[in-house]
Amino acid sequence: MTRPRLLLVPSFTELEWGIRDQLAEWAEVATFDPPGVGAETLPSGLVIEPGSANDTLAAWRQAAAIHGWSQVEARGWKRVVVVGDAHGCPTAVRIAHSHPEAVAGLALGHASLSASTEGERPPMRSGVWEALIQLAKQGNDALVRYGIAQMTRGGVSDELAEQMIERFPDMDLITATLEALARDPEPIGDDLAELENAGVPLLLAKHEGCLAHTDEGFEDIVAAFPDSETAICPKTCAASPVFAEALRRFCLGLG
Repeated sequence: MTRPRLLLVPSFTELEWGIRDQLAEWAEVATFDPPGVGAETLPSGLVIEPGSANDTLAAWRQAAAIHGWSQVEARGWKRVVVVGDAHGCPTAVRIAHSHPEAVAGLALGHASLSASTEGERPPMRSGVWEALIQLAKQGNDALVRYGIAQMTRGGVSDELAEQMIERFPDMDLITATLEALARDPEPIGDDLAELENAGVPLLLAKHEGCLAHTDEGFEDIVAAFPDSETAICPKTCAASPVFAEALRRFCLGLG
């Protein structure tokens, strides 16, 4: 019997996927570093720097989506479950939206309709963005100790956070990326609706007690897609065994 095939889409680096080995016990798993991270270069002409326009972020997302799908093509997979978490979700949705006929399912951790910090029910807390940007400007030690490790509430250790930071060429790129993400809410609701209409099943997961994502953001995306499966994770989804088990059940339900 063919094992399920999962494409894990990270926010910033494949190292985020602490449940990768657990998933590999029952599925074939592929993941990747986005352009500009680790050994992956940015496409020619694409420069991410402080103050860059929102269309730069969109171009980076598109480059990441193309690179991510290349992992599927390189393996000759014909059907795949696309899995995103946190700030990797817009990239995961782009991948699925570009190849709905080959996507057996879409799972999103820290799921919300956008990354907006405005309105009566903002999915993201603006203060967290401001704190992360300031920590990045102070250097990698501050971002590791007080940003990534604490933000994930035990999901990422200090050592792993340091390894993640080392995959970026410099702190300027990290700062610029955080600033771009803070400016652009990147709504995904319309694309998800089209995927649902195309028959792509959804799994939506929440990180309970997340410092950056609000309860309202998760409640609103579940209300928008009530037929989706859901999961509540006690720590950051990419490192949560609860999310791994939810993915296993989700894939079994896909047949």
